[in-house]
Amino acid sequence: MLRDFAKLQTFLMVVKEKSFSKASAKLGISQPAVTQQIKFIEDYLDTKIVERKKNGILLTKEGEDLFRIANRLDKAIASSEKELLKIINKEFTFIMGASFAIGNYILPNYISEIKKRIDNEVYMLVGLSTDMIDALEDKKIDIALIESPIFRDGIIYREWVEDELVVFSNQPLKKHLNADDLFEFDWICRDENSHTRKLTSEVFEEMGVQCSNFNVIGVLSSPTSIKESIMHADKNAARPLVSIMSRHVIESEVNSGKLFEARLKNYKIERKFYIAYSKEKKHDAFVDNVVNYLLAISKV
Repeated sequence: MLRDFAKLQTFLMVVKEKSFSKASAKLGISQPAVTQQIKFIEDYLDTKIVERKKNGILLTKEGEDLFRIANRLDKAIASSEKELLKIINKEFTFIMGASFAIGNYILPNYISEIKKRIDNEVYMLVGLSTDMIDALEDKKIDIALIESPIFRDGIIYREWVEDELVVFSNQPLKKHLNADDLFEFDWICRDENSHTRKLTSEVFEEMGVQCSNFNVIGVLSSPTSIKESIMHADKNAARPLVSIMSRHVIESEVNSGKLFEARLKNYKIERKFYIAYSKEKKHDAFVDNVVNYLLAISKV
């Protein structure tokens, strides 16, 4: 019965019009067809639901109960139809996945413009680059913006923004640090699964530096938590508290003098951010629009 809602809609129209003949005219079906559908409902429920009177119709107690149920179902179906129309009209939520540095410090500057360009809501999911690629493969997101090239079949990768990793502290630092300088600091490091940690370790190895010999006071997974920890550290401490971070993450604080950056002497830790999306969406107008916009701003 519930799967054949057309008969219940006929019943609702009969109640609304208080007449079988008027209901048939509104529905565009014959009056015998209306009568047949009401009889089908009564046979299904094994009870009388409508009594026909000279001046209209009268619902039985069971008819009143059915009317309340059918009315709720009608409203639920109408609401679901609106959601379906959103999909048909492409009124959906565009989901972007981004790694921590990108999602927290770069992408928020462009979300509003992206919404305007695709005329849809945009939701942002932030996590590890690996998790974002997993979400892309599982079709949980439309585009992934990642800070490490996790290449997999079925995904298109486009080089996006240039990034540089620098040493930073809330105390002034030498502009260029040599290997010996690194042992004069207290360190907060990224967790081992971080792409930042892996890149940094590779450069340190080239410099002949063993990270295990640093005075590490903490290991954190979030760029935000590392930045906040260093910003609120004792500025007068004998040993500066430092970490290595994307310049995009600390750019505002460096410009305002709240944080200070330094580079490794004779070494530059650089990387590319990537835009990734499924090959299945290669010709998707919305993905195309967003990708082209992001590529354009990377050249500004």
